[in-house]
Amino acid sequence: MPTLGIIGAGAIGTRLAHQATAAGIDVVLANSRGPETLAATVAQLGARARAETPRVAARAGDWVVVSIPLAAYKLLPAAELAGKVVLDTSNYYAARDGHLPALDTGEITTSELVQQHLAGAHLVKAFNSISDHHIPALARPAGAADRTALPIAGDHPQAKAGAAELISRLGFDTVDAGPLAESWRFEPETDPYVTPYSSDPDAIRAAWARLAEALRTGNPPQLAAPDPGAPLSAARLRTLLAGTSRKLTADRVIA
Repeated sequence: MPTLGIIGAGAIGTRLAHQATAAGIDVVLANSRGPETLAATVAQLGARARAETPRVAARAGDWVVVSIPLAAYKLLPAAELAGKVVLDTSNYYAARDGHLPALDTGEITTSELVQQHLAGAHLVKAFNSISDHHIPALARPAGAADRTALPIAGDHPQAKAGAAELISRLGFDTVDAGPLAESWRFEPETDPYVTPYSSDPDAIRAAWARLAEALRTGNPPQLAAPDPGAPLSAARLRTLLAGTSRKLTADRVIA
């Protein structure tokens, strides 16, 4: 039985764990606080899931999702992830992660930075451009007319094929955006990032502006209203990827 290792049990990691167990994939879930802190989550996931340390999750996975704050990327177990297909969901926000000059200037992409640390792994950028609540809302069986597509990027063709297989089992088509150097095309605030999966993209952009103002002033942010999501076809995603412009830290609403 195939196994998905997940390092990071936040919103994205937990949503993917639920999708995986529902698809008949065993899950080994890990976080930075220890397996015992995941007891309630594992109980919700059912018999196909167990909690372990990040090193064990890395060794156990046929694929491994890493979904942690970018600032912690050097804590990922590089030795155990060597040779693995690793799906990287990370996004860079300087206000949260601290300023990283190579990312601020666009010298490299976020996933290229993570790949430098995980030198022996086969990294594929995925699941960073969709909100966590849209994952279960938009997942569809293969062949569904309204199936949603997600962008991926990576430097290893076989790894991208393996990642696409997993993503299909989780309910989504994929569009190959190219190597990791091109993964900026679906980094924060680019055209394919988050808003195309929303039923009200303008409301999402307005929520970003409110959050940016809250971060600037120190006031509590006003959250966006729940959004049911909207399917995004592979053809439309290709158009968005081709036409977007790069958004460096200085260009973003939320830095």
